[in-house]
Amino acid sequence: MSKTNKKLLASTLFTRRAALAALAVAAAAVSTFSLPAPGLAEDKKDLKVGIISGEDEDVWRVVIAEAAKKGLTIEAVVFNDYTQPNEALARGEIDANAFQHLPYLENQVQQHGYKIVPVGYTAVWPIGLYSKKHAKVADLPDGAAIGVPNDPSNEGRALRVLQNEGLIKLKDGTGILATIADIAENPKNLEIKELDAGIVGRSVDDLDAAIVNTDWALKSGLTPENRIAQEPVDDNPYRNFIAVREESKDEPWVKPLVEAYQNDVVKAEFDRVYKGTGISAY
Repeated sequence: MSKTNKKLLASTLFTRRAALAALAVAAAAVSTFSLPAPGLAEDKKDLKVGIISGEDEDVWRVVIAEAAKKGLTIEAVVFNDYTQPNEALARGEIDANAFQHLPYLENQVQQHGYKIVPVGYTAVWPIGLYSKKHAKVADLPDGAAIGVPNDPSNEGRALRVLQNEGLIKLKDGTGILATIADIAENPKNLEIKELDAGIVGRSVDDLDAAIVNTDWALKSGLTPENRIAQEPVDDNPYRNFIAVREESKDEPWVKPLVEAYQNDVVKAEFDRVYKGTGISAY
């Protein structure tokens, strides 16, 4: 082979190698920028949402159907008490929960350091004073035994109902986490019994009256006819909401999840299930 031909062959081989190398680099670049990395949020379509057992299970069956129309598959993870859903959310065992109001979450954050935030309101259940022995507040006798929920946020809420009815007066400057230690005046010498939120409604028969969250009132067989007082609905700070971890609040799946709840189809089921005791709050 002549020197000229050898030079041409070497040049050709070099050019081919260079071209192949360039193609390999380009292919790697395309692969890097066009293929989604595993676990990217925009690919997340399967969600686990924590809820409390009971009537809300019926409501969330409709939410799940509405979410499917938006391309989301939701599994409702059912809990039996209020302490578990935030713990499960913080640990990453679920993606969202829907069961609490802001005073409760704020108390949980203060106690446990959870990084959990609300992303969309659901409903409000005005807390009420129920009695099977007395038809109205004025009928409550001196020394009447009144049950209240013992968790920090709901106890303060219950005491404000009693204050609104003129039964007690709380100390000036008392916040939403008031306890019986914050009672400044108790003219009827009411005996206020602190009970678990899930028990207080079932204890009405043994009390003169009890402050009961509406969802627990339904579970306890109480009816609007047993309710002798109720907190105001306007500007109520106790609206429930869907909550997520703070790191997830801007993820693409959050908006369609909220929209799957906030619609007329779900509202109709909510009204059917709660029979007017709860009110849509979005």
